[in-house]
Amino acid sequence: MGDALRSSIWFYRAVFVGIALLLLYARLLPLGSEAGDWPGPDLLLCLIFAWATRRPDYLPVWLLAGVLLLEDMVLMRPPGLWTALVVVAVEFVRSRVALTRELTLVAEWAMVAGLMIACLLGYRLVFTLSFLPQPGFGFALMQVLWSILCYPVVVGISRLAFDLRKPATGEVDSFGRRL
Repeated sequence: MGDALRSSIWFYRAVFVGIALLLLYARLLPLGSEAGDWPGPDLLLCLIFAWATRRPDYLPVWLLAGVLLLEDMVLMRPPGLWTALVVVAVEFVRSRVALTRELTLVAEWAMVAGLMIACLLGYRLVFTLSFLPQPGFGFALMQVLWSILCYPVVVGISRLAFDLRKPATGEVDSFGRRL
């Protein structure tokens, strides 16, 4: 029975990595990349927050950092900056797992929206302090707003496709540990 739990955790971790690689591949495709187009949402960020609020044990820090660092390298962003900001935000969510378990979707959506905006502002602040060129603030804000709007869709798809739900109060795993 313990093997079934471990295999399910590793199954979900493998699914997360597979989805992350698929989303990264889709971002690299030259689809609709005309000048002046609106940016699309950061679906990987939505996926990370959706999974971290529902089942934080499926996303260990090393896996999250590895996927985000790979994304930084492939998208040619400063290595580790976005990774560090998102890992800190996810650890904030993970440390409040008892609170997020009781939140409604609207309250959780508001919390995740605040964290996404905080990550954006932190990222832009570091760029500003180090005098690096950066895209216009409106462009970056539009991407975050699209991500915030797509968050409930990602939560719904995760629930329907992978049965990813918040553990009930008092729910235990096969070892008798509280979730």
